[in-house]
Amino acid sequence: MKPPIVFLTWCVLACFSLAALAADAPEASAPIQLQRDDREGQLRILIDGQEVIVYCYGGDVDLPHYYPVRSPSGRPLTVQRAEHHSHHRSVWFSDVVQVDGGRKVSFYMALYSRVNPKDLKSPLRDRVRHVKFLGEEVAQKQAVVKTQLLWEADLGKMPMLDEYRTMRVARLGDGEYLIDLTFELKATYGEAAFLSDQVHYAWPYVCMNPRFSGKRGGTLTNSEGGVRQKGTDGKYARWVDYSNTIDGVTEGLAIFSAPENDHPHRWLTREYGTFGPRRADARNGKPFTLKQGDSLKQRVGILVHDGDVNTGQVKKRYQQYTEGKL
Repeated sequence: MKPPIVFLTWCVLACFSLAALAADAPEASAPIQLQRDDREGQLRILIDGQEVIVYCYGGDVDLPHYYPVRSPSGRPLTVQRAEHHSHHRSVWFSDVVQVDGGRKVSFYMALYSRVNPKDLKSPLRDRVRHVKFLGEEVAQKQAVVKTQLLWEADLGKMPMLDEYRTMRVARLGDGEYLIDLTFELKATYGEAAFLSDQVHYAWPYVCMNPRFSGKRGGTLTNSEGGVRQKGTDGKYARWVDYSNTIDGVTEGLAIFSAPENDHPHRWLTREYGTFGPRRADARNGKPFTLKQGDSLKQRVGILVHDGDVNTGQVKKRYQQYTEGKL
């Protein structure tokens, strides 16, 4: 007896459905995924199917940055626009620059350089602009994204610096991960003077969500045992951690200074949530120049961890980072 046509049709459809599910399974279960939307100007990085960090690079962005940066439990660890400093950008990189004796440009304040300050859609006179992606690579437990950016002034008429940025995101398990960032600035367009002062810069900055800040019970700790802003700001250290307990869950974020950076160097830390590494003393809070064609690099690891500075094993992970094991 021949099977009914309906039954045969159902079997064929079922086979096709199973094949489609099998084809989708590797990507759906991939430990790390990249989801890029050029129209929105966002590159989302997912670990085990959950968004952990987003690279924001849209055409209306003053400074390309990373937001949100999520904790192991999914909470936003950083803030995209802080109430205390609206030009802060979660995780970002900027400076005050002058090329060949021209106009001094504060890229820190690029947000306030609109042609018409009262019109939020007015073009930015000065900005750091995402130019293009140079490469995207996803392996079993990590993803690498390379980008090219341009520091420009006067509505794009005055290019000042080329920037090459590499971001590696590594899955550590249990919702924890490492963001390994390298910023390289090249004086392509003339001799570049860097004019940031002693107080207002870090390379890069991180601005914590207010719930994680020192003003809400968060704790700053550095590699030398210093705590809070008083014990960490302007101090020499290899890493600094910011942790807090929110709704009974303790989590945090640590910044590691890579071993190839110039050491020793000091740190900027603030109880309201902003912190980051400075440059070594010879280039810290005093003008210096890059000759045309020369480059300057800084690399940091950003550890997103469960627990506090101790239970999150920040010291041990820093050592692993310096040994290339994270």
